[in-house]
Amino acid sequence: MKPFHHLLANNLVANITNYTVWFAVTFWAFIETQSVFATGMIAGVYLVLTAALGIWLGSIVDHNSKRLAMLGSSVISAVFYALSLVMVLLEPEGAFENPYGPYLWGFILLIMLGVIAGNIRSIALATLVTILIPEGERDKANGLVGMVTGIGFLTTSVISGFLVAYAGMFGVLAFALVLTVLVFLHLSLVKIDEGRVEPAAGETVEPKRVDLAGTIRIIGAVPGLFALILFACFNNFLGGVFMALLDAYGLSLVSVQVWGLLFGGLSTAFIISGIVISKTGLGKNPIRTLLTVNVITWAVCCVFTLQSSIWLLAIGCFIWMLLGPYAEAAEHTTLQKVVPLERQGRVFGFAQSVEQSASPLTAFLIGPLTQFVVIPFMTDGAGADAIGSWFGTGPDRGIALVFTVAGFIGLVVTILAFNSRYYRQLSAAYANSANDDDENGGAAAVANPA
Repeated sequence: MKPFHHLLANNLVANITNYTVWFAVTFWAFIETQSVFATGMIAGVYLVLTAALGIWLGSIVDHNSKRLAMLGSSVISAVFYALSLVMVLLEPEGAFENPYGPYLWGFILLIMLGVIAGNIRSIALATLVTILIPEGERDKANGLVGMVTGIGFLTTSVISGFLVAYAGMFGVLAFALVLTVLVFLHLSLVKIDEGRVEPAAGETVEPKRVDLAGTIRIIGAVPGLFALILFACFNNFLGGVFMALLDAYGLSLVSVQVWGLLFGGLSTAFIISGIVISKTGLGKNPIRTLLTVNVITWAVCCVFTLQSSIWLLAIGCFIWMLLGPYAEAAEHTTLQKVVPLERQGRVFGFAQSVEQSASPLTAFLIGPLTQFVVIPFMTDGAGADAIGSWFGTGPDRGIALVFTVAGFIGLVVTILAFNSRYYRQLSAAYANSANDDDENGGAAAVANPA
């Protein structure tokens, strides 16, 4: 196996481990406290930590060996998981049943810090694609990264559910510690030539600092790059509708057993798209590819809940999951091309902070809005009177209407982006970078795919 393939496998196991802990603590907290407040606050903790620490984690990647940063990520996660396990063993009677108790929230904070430490890996892997893979093959490599993410999500919810049901948080944390140690040991044996050169005596070296202002200047220097990050943030903002409402809508159509099996089957779309991207790439202009798949996915979102049909829902979800990795791979390929390698960690971290904070924020907002405004509107309100004869009425049709409206908004914004000067500017910047690589012998000069 090539080092890059070892890294993919290593990150797959690490992602499954960290996300299993995240899902499991959410399930477990609800079971223990019977409080929706608790589960919502866990998402809020993740939101705040991701937004606050993204660029700092990126600076760690920029200023150190990427492999060392990934190893350090495993060590930090293991430490926090071990401390959490100690809290489980020393729990005062009933401490975890109080949804407002400091012991519970101290426990959750430790666990979430362990999960967030894993974000170092996703940033480091994105920069290692730049280092290890020739420029012309990076879109395909990013497709494999997306496939790894898809496999992780495919398995995580199942694993976490069984662990919580049969072993509680003790079993979850023991599982996480064992796998984290194995991941560390495997990565310690993988040799990677990152092309790092020690500075010569007397040579000026950039100080090791987060330098948010410098990172913003780098992003601002590439025409249209801020617009790309904000566009991805907007997509995630609307995507939070799926986080908040998809399970509720699916369960209004079928039983929980059928929905769980169906969703697991639909998740194979992530894997299929990753394989296809790894074979075909993203085309000459990844930005065009990103906007094209967004036009398709938002158009699908407009129609896949127009009628109460599990088959219509399944087809829509499959297309959404199939095209999602294209958008992520296109964004990563663009950033790897137009951002200097020595700054990529901080730029990826900045993008992670901005983009990943959007979906949980929507989930916080859309749940109450749907429950207290849209569902009454479509049950016995003006919406039911106006379109209920063909759209349907009731709580499930209220949820369906939110999907349709979100799809329409996403489609309009994507069409506007397609016709914006920012799209043209960033496409030109990407093309100019490609021409510069051709004139200088290509990025393969620094690549070490073996």
